[in-house]
Amino acid sequence: MNKDLVKENERVDDLQNGCYVIQDREKFCFGMDAVLLSGFTKVKEGEKVLDMCTGTGIIPILLSAKTKGKNFTGIEIQEDCAQMAERSVKYNGLEDRIQIIQGDIKEAVSIFGAASFHVITCNPPYMIGAHGLTNPHMPKAIARHEILCTLEDVVSQAARVLGDRGRFYMVHRPFRLAEIMNVLTRYKLEPKRMQLVYPYIDKEPNMVLIEAVKGGNPRITVERPLIVYEKPGVYTKSILELYGMV
Repeated sequence: MNKDLVKENERVDDLQNGCYVIQDREKFCFGMDAVLLSGFTKVKEGEKVLDMCTGTGIIPILLSAKTKGKNFTGIEIQEDCAQMAERSVKYNGLEDRIQIIQGDIKEAVSIFGAASFHVITCNPPYMIGAHGLTNPHMPKAIARHEILCTLEDVVSQAARVLGDRGRFYMVHRPFRLAEIMNVLTRYKLEPKRMQLVYPYIDKEPNMVLIEAVKGGNPRITVERPLIVYEKPGVYTKSILELYGMV
C-alpha cells in the first residue's frame, strides 16, 4: 500500500474486506447503492466484467474481492475521478485484475468492441430534468444527473458490448421503473430479476436492483424486499451481511 498515491485532500476508506478505496468528499463518494449493486451482481469464475460510470472504482474493487471473475474494467468520463479510481486499484495491488479507462460510455463499443464482456454493471445518474436539484458542484452533478449520459445511452451500449446471454446489472430509482423496463426490452435486454430496496419497512422503496439478460426469454423473478434500517441508525441483518459485519 503506497501512501504516496493519496493526495492531500483525499481520504482512504476501509471496505472491511481487505480492500480500500480513495475518495475525495469534494467530488463524489460512493454510497449504499454501489454496495447493494455489488451484492446483487453475480459473476462466475473466468468472466469478464465492465462497470459503466465507475466513479471511484468501488464496484470493480468490491466484485474483485468477492467473486472469481477473470478481470474487471471500469469506465469513467471524468478524468479526475478516473485517475483517483486508478490510484485505488494500485493502492490495493489489483492492477492484474482491474483496469480503469477514462472515456465516454457512449463510445463503449468503439473502445472495447462488440460482445466483449460477460457481465456489465452500472450505477448511473438517476435524475433527469427537474428531478432533484442539480448540484452546483459539477463532479457531483454529473454523477447524479443525466448531464453527460442518459439511461438509453447506458442500455444501448451495454446491449452492444455484452455477449449473447450476457448479464446486465443496474441500480436505479423506482420512479423510473416503467421507463427502465421499456428501454431494456427495446434493446433486447430481458429483465430477469428485480429487488426493491426500502429505507424502512413502512416507507416507499427508494432504490431498485435489476438483472437483465441479453437475448433472454420473458420471465422475471421479483425477489423479497430489502429493508435497510430497523430504526434510525440501526441496519437490518440483511444490510449487515452485505457489509460483512455479521
